[in-house]
Amino acid sequence: MEMISHMATKTALVTGILGQDGAYLAQLLLDRGYKVYGLSPRRSNAEASLARLEWLGISDQVELLDGDLTDLSSLVRHITRIQPDEVYNLGAQSFVQTSWEQPLLTGQVTGIGAANVLEAVRLVAPHARYYQASTSEMYGLIQEPMQSETTPFYPRSPYAAAKLYAHWMTVNYRESFGMYACSGILFNHESPLRGLEFVTRKVTDAVARIKLGQQSELRLGNIDAKRDWGHARDYVKAMWLMLQQDQPDDFVIATGRTTTVRDMCRIAFEHVGLDMDDYVVIDPEFFRPAEVDVLLGNPAKAQEKLGWTPETTLEEMICEMVDADIARLLALQVQAD
Repeated sequence: MEMISHMATKTALVTGILGQDGAYLAQLLLDRGYKVYGLSPRRSNAEASLARLEWLGISDQVELLDGDLTDLSSLVRHITRIQPDEVYNLGAQSFVQTSWEQPLLTGQVTGIGAANVLEAVRLVAPHARYYQASTSEMYGLIQEPMQSETTPFYPRSPYAAAKLYAHWMTVNYRESFGMYACSGILFNHESPLRGLEFVTRKVTDAVARIKLGQQSELRLGNIDAKRDWGHARDYVKAMWLMLQQDQPDDFVIATGRTTTVRDMCRIAFEHVGLDMDDYVVIDPEFFRPAEVDVLLGNPAKAQEKLGWTPETTLEEMICEMVDADIARLLALQVQAD
């Protein structure tokens, strides 16, 4: 099998490249001169899946590879051929609510999938630096009011439990095989590229539709849940920084500020001159079997060792998302006319 020579140019493989973080990370890597490959499972409509890369204007600069986290043979084959300098494992079944409906699939893709990537890297590209997308959901039933790298985990969903397995496997491969393997424990991060199933985007899309007269109400579950929200564009920079250090380590990436879903909604509605109380309906259907009430990250280690700080405020991000959704909906109206 022919190996791909990349001379001075760094090569990166990104799983989950069609998602929010994968798209922003691909953009960042391309801006830094990387050759970027993305793993693309053929489970869905490929054209629809390319929407995020197209939105950022980079779909023709990324080489997509047919492969799947649950198929070790595809991972070994691609990693052998491209010999990446850096591997970012962002691929997962990443929607918490769905993980209750499909717990075994979530375990296979989100948990075992990460072990498959680690094993493929160990076998055929042990020089590669590996990044694992861990999540604040692993803290679950929080054991400390502010969560850091040393806070005990207490997962409260099949998604969080699968992510915890992937997280500890990353630690084990680092300690057992001397691999450069890092985990970024990322708190909630959003953007105009966020999927509609996530609460921030569900809110900004609904606010845009209500403002344009296309929708009359917004149905939500527990709006008193608190989250530490940042912008995905800032958070992928932290991923990249983790793989540029002398030694591999794990880092919490967060803003250090927590906000209720209620207040996040208020920001979105006020941005378009509306009162959320006129439109928000609480619907028990959207409550989770086990809720994570508060998440608040302590990013001190990342600030000190990586020199990383978030650049976008929650207010700026929500307004950007609402504006993007209004623009998107208006563009669709024009197409329909």
